[in-house]
Amino acid sequence: MPTPRLPPAPHVWSALACALAGAALFQFFGNAGRGYIDTASLFHWWGYQWLNPASETEHGWVILAVSVWLLWRQRRPLEPDAGFPLAAVAALAVALLLHAAGFAAQQARISIVALLVYTWGVIRLAGGPRWGAAAVFPLAFMGFALPVGVLDEVGLPLRLWVTDAGEVIARAAGIPVLRSGTQLLSPDGRFNYDVAAPCSGVRSLMALTALSLLFGYLNFRSAWRRGLVFALAFPLVYLGNVARIVAIVFAAQWAGPVWGARAHEVMGYGVFVIVLGGVLAAIAALRRWWPESTPPGREVEPAVPSRRDPAGSTWSVGSTLAAGAMLGLVGVEMTFLHRLAHLPARGGAGVALAADGVNPVELPAFIGTDWIGQRVEVTAVEREILPPDTGYSRRLYVNLADRSRDVFLSIVLSGRDRTSIHRPELCLVGQGWSIEGATRHAFRHPNGGAAGGFDATLLRVRRERPSAQGRVVVPQLVAYWFVSGDTVTASHWGRFGLDAWNRVARARVDRWAYVLMQTDVVDGEPAALARMQAVLDGTLPAFQRVTGRAADRR
Repeated sequence: MPTPRLPPAPHVWSALACALAGAALFQFFGNAGRGYIDTASLFHWWGYQWLNPASETEHGWVILAVSVWLLWRQRRPLEPDAGFPLAAVAALAVALLLHAAGFAAQQARISIVALLVYTWGVIRLAGGPRWGAAAVFPLAFMGFALPVGVLDEVGLPLRLWVTDAGEVIARAAGIPVLRSGTQLLSPDGRFNYDVAAPCSGVRSLMALTALSLLFGYLNFRSAWRRGLVFALAFPLVYLGNVARIVAIVFAAQWAGPVWGARAHEVMGYGVFVIVLGGVLAAIAALRRWWPESTPPGREVEPAVPSRRDPAGSTWSVGSTLAAGAMLGLVGVEMTFLHRLAHLPARGGAGVALAADGVNPVELPAFIGTDWIGQRVEVTAVEREILPPDTGYSRRLYVNLADRSRDVFLSIVLSGRDRTSIHRPELCLVGQGWSIEGATRHAFRHPNGGAAGGFDATLLRVRRERPSAQGRVVVPQLVAYWFVSGDTVTASHWGRFGLDAWNRVARARVDRWAYVLMQTDVVDGEPAALARMQAVLDGTLPAFQRVTGRAADRR
């Protein structure tokens, strides 16, 4: 006679209630940044990244499938906590706090981490400690499905390192190359290749480190072996991409651009062969010379029979109380986030506004009798990739006494969405500039007196171009800073931290302005800085409100 099937235990209903409440929270109040993807749903925001080729996160579906498989292979009979499920409740509460911070700071990736932590809390509530332990790695593995834009800061130095190595190896082999940012080009036009983000290893870094971590997880039980296999992927990705760019340059130089293009395609697979071959070789070596005492298997020990009391037990009461408390907290958070999303805009604009209230005030067309400002239009690409409420104002100031010494002045003003402003170095490298150094420089405000200065980041950049003599190096000086309603900061990360703090702690959304100046430095850095200061003397009072140096220290 078959054993009668028992109805679901109270902890299952409690976990289901928490899961439904969390799904509603992340669906209707999951995303606050609406500049690129106009949706309130975190599920929609994240899934869109997996469908949009420009996001370079199409591997998200594979990561999701692997994570589900990893969780399924470790399934166990339910064994809930024999008492109040403190660990599950703590995880759910932490996830709610984390999501509130991510929503307020317009950081959807923080909210995704909160979603994963919340999911772990639901699983822990439903299945107890063994289910919680089994779910840690699969949910952490979902981190590889985050949009790769989070790796911009990693991708930039990786692109530069790959380009540096390719340049050194090519020249050591007697191949003349010119360097402009992440571009390697031949003086005679035989080849011109850009180590763009997909070729630099950013995309392969995500895929290959995920595979390395997975291989280590499936083959070993000890943390140090898994960590070693995972860490090995990083230098191998670098070596693989250096081999790729070198093969492209060599093929193009010796056999023409057609063979360079073929090498580009073939070595795309070659990077995976190098990295996965190295990882598998390391795994084989570890299993041969440092074998584990027990073979890898399921991460969770077999569960003991579930303690279940049909008449009721402490864990039934505890899970019910926990679910009730979490439903209340979710309701409070949804109310709070609704009010936060509909608050009137607080905070100030970093610069004076034009009559339309969107763009910065138009920069002066003339500075005395020495400078004339030529309007520079915003490119279609910039308008396409930045949120529609982003404001712009820019001019190229030409010195009438020496027309070879122009000064470019640009203001980009963010809208309500924080994503209007990016790290300046990323744009400069993408435009073909090589960054040779960075320092701080204090500009003075013409109306600020002795205390009216502010610091800016000063970048020394150069670009190489072919000429009859072989190559010409074009050096320039770039200065940038960020301005809010009451603060000036020279640091990208300083702006990031101040903006996040104001959004989370003060519900204040400033329209930050990113101000950039650029000029030639052939006649020397002091002369270039003097030109920048002369242009600021004639334009700064018209657009920048914050003058005191004290503001820069906030």
